[in-house]
Amino acid sequence: MMQPADLSQDTRDGGSVITLNGDLLVSCLGDLPARLDAIEGPVSAIDLSEVAHVDTIGAWTVHRTARRLGSDITGASEDAERLIAELRKVDEPVAIRPDNAPPFKRVLGEIGDATITAGKTLIGLLGFFGATLIATWTIIRRPRRFRINAVVQRFEVVGVSALGIIGLMSFLIGIVIAQQGSVQLRQFGMEMLTINLVGRLTFRELGVLMTAIMVAGRSGSAFAAQLGTMKLTEEIDAMRTIGVSPMEALVLPRTIAVVVMMPLLGFYSSVIAVIGGGFLCAVALDIPPVTFIQRLREVVPITDLWVGLIKAPVFGLIIAISGCFQGMQVKANAEEVGLRTTAAVVQAIFLVIVLDAMFAVLFTWIGWN
Repeated sequence: MMQPADLSQDTRDGGSVITLNGDLLVSCLGDLPARLDAIEGPVSAIDLSEVAHVDTIGAWTVHRTARRLGSDITGASEDAERLIAELRKVDEPVAIRPDNAPPFKRVLGEIGDATITAGKTLIGLLGFFGATLIATWTIIRRPRRFRINAVVQRFEVVGVSALGIIGLMSFLIGIVIAQQGSVQLRQFGMEMLTINLVGRLTFRELGVLMTAIMVAGRSGSAFAAQLGTMKLTEEIDAMRTIGVSPMEALVLPRTIAVVVMMPLLGFYSSVIAVIGGGFLCAVALDIPPVTFIQRLREVVPITDLWVGLIKAPVFGLIIAISGCFQGMQVKANAEEVGLRTTAAVVQAIFLVIVLDAMFAVLFTWIGWN
């Protein structure tokens, strides 16, 4: 049977103490809240040792009174204490709008946050690259664990399926390079040098670079989305539970496929770009294909081809590592998949361009220019 809530006030250890008894339920409070509001401080404590039951309204009444009088709450049961603690958490002022910080301070803070995020991402990428190397060494020691079917499937997805879009892009880029170059060189009567421009630029730089950007947007984003979805559906955790390493089963086949296919795709892209440039030269500059090919063989050194083939697998490794790393970082919800996929593409393209600049300096230093 429910007991009406009541209170008494006495003095203990030189301080005033309010003792509540009965049931602090909404149906039993009666005029207790008004009587508590009429009490003036100071009150050292509110004793709940004689309270049998407490609901949210009763706990709020006690908390509000204790906050107003600056009193401690003593003798509460475990349930009452937990309920009052939860009310204390939500009874905090909430800012409707964030404080307006000075523009310089806000920009400086954003730069600092971006720098910290970039540093953490770089450390994470290095750690993920190390885990990939460990998985590779494990496969070398135990070849039976190598999943050749998964690698072959990725060859088709990364390489064969991309031939159409990469070929079209490269053909159009070759035409653009030849057209823009011929317009500038015509001013000096040197339209023939358009062949030099097309040949050296495509084999040395643009063929591999544009291929890397296309693969990052096409395959890198797919890797991040696939692994991110598997992370959300707990498929990766299930693989670990049954003793299958996600690095060996998911990351390594994708990495090997991109590293192997990138030199082939880069060479293919360069050849198609040269064909596009030759087509423009034949149509707009009246340079016969035979003359174009003969001139191309004279002006393009074999080192330009080696430069592109050396850069391609490194770019492929960066793309695969970035895509798989971002996919494995997905947490919480489906929105994270989209964010991580975008981050994978941006990160891969940025690193590819940075590495391309470093390679340019390196090859110039060793005399391959």
